[in-house]
Amino acid sequence: MLFNSFTFLVFFCCVFALFRLLPGWTARKWLLLVSSYVFYAAWYAPYVLILIVSTTVDWWIARRIYRCEDPAARKRLLVVSLVCNLGLLGFFKYGGFVLENLAALMAAAGLPHHPHAWSIVLPIGISFYTFASLSYTIDVYRKDVRGDATLADYALFVSFFPHLVAGPIVRARLLLPQLAEPRTASREQVVWGLALVAFGLFSKVVLADSIFAPVAEQVFATAASVSATDAWAGVLGFSGQIYFDFSGYSLCAIGLALCFGFEFPDNFRYPYAARGFSDFWRRWHITLSTWLRDYLYIPLGGSAEGRAKTYRNLMLTMLLGGLWHGASWMFVAWGGLHGAYLAIERALRGPRARGSTPTSGGVALPLATFLVVTLTWIPFRAPDAATAGQMLAALFRFGAANTVAPTPMLLAYATMLATLAWQHRQRDRSLEQWFGGLGRAGQVGALAACLIALFLCSGGDERAFIYFQF
Repeated sequence: MLFNSFTFLVFFCCVFALFRLLPGWTARKWLLLVSSYVFYAAWYAPYVLILIVSTTVDWWIARRIYRCEDPAARKRLLVVSLVCNLGLLGFFKYGGFVLENLAALMAAAGLPHHPHAWSIVLPIGISFYTFASLSYTIDVYRKDVRGDATLADYALFVSFFPHLVAGPIVRARLLLPQLAEPRTASREQVVWGLALVAFGLFSKVVLADSIFAPVAEQVFATAASVSATDAWAGVLGFSGQIYFDFSGYSLCAIGLALCFGFEFPDNFRYPYAARGFSDFWRRWHITLSTWLRDYLYIPLGGSAEGRAKTYRNLMLTMLLGGLWHGASWMFVAWGGLHGAYLAIERALRGPRARGSTPTSGGVALPLATFLVVTLTWIPFRAPDAATAGQMLAALFRFGAANTVAPTPMLLAYATMLATLAWQHRQRDRSLEQWFGGLGRAGQVGALAACLIALFLCSGGDERAFIYFQF
């Protein structure tokens, strides 16, 4: 059930109307819980059982950890939670990847092995709800949060449909307290929530799917023969596609939650205006980058154990962050490149600049950061190393005939240029501040323009959000 589908529109209207009509907070939460399971079941009903079992096991373990005073026993329980969650994620997401690479290693050793094709369907959203659930048991173990939530509240925290499939990765410390007290969204919250949904759908349907995706898909499909002009259009096209696709989903999720009175954290803050790579990761997929920082980078030692170990910790964190995105060495390469950028940037800035962001340099530093980030999207998007190499070579294939039609190519270039100008102008302001400064007439005009564009670009195939596959 896609946010950009008529089916979801009907689903949301029914759930929202019933939520407002039900008199008690407990009844409203049960409505949201059942609705969230129905939403998930629309993808593949049997996998609802995996979600329920995973939720119940984590809730029970966290409750045991909370009540236990013996440090060794608490640690054993945490290990059980880690094994269960990472084992579940590893089996479904990386089982085929492990078998494929094992077969390659055996063949290299002169022991040919041909395993059966891995045909198990990946449960949608498993990477997101596994990380959300893991954060709860870890936080309870650290005594950062209480572990006495009811099973119903905890199940709703994990499965709440706005963030279930592709985030933001909402932590228990943020959402469980909101579930504990009755909440009814104010008129202003509902209006702003629906506005965020409109902006999110505009980002997805108009910008990502209609402007950037066709160019990116054509170019990456014919990487071996495209011209430099085409190649740059395709690379910039994917840079725009993945940003507007995922940030659009996040805006929809935040807006939908707000309609029910719940506040989610921001997931994007104008990342293409970042001044450096550490600043980029403070602005791109914020809930994942902060999760990796708090539950991986800092436990590894962070930056407290010397320069060499700091670089090691950065690289390990980004390699695992790349692998989190998918079972492919291309994602690992993408993560490794970002790990190298962060380490180099840290070395160049020195210890005194730790955690700081340059405040000068005009547009040169943001543009350089954007260019490197965009080029690094190539291994993320390419299906294999050969295609990535062809794309890199095509960036310098001057003189070849263009294959992308002029209109979509120019539209992709112009839209990306407008995106960079917009993000540079807005980098220190929130979307809500911008919208509030428009005045009533400007707000109505902006929303009307979004809705008209959505109407004009709708009617074709409904594209799933890119991050659904992760």
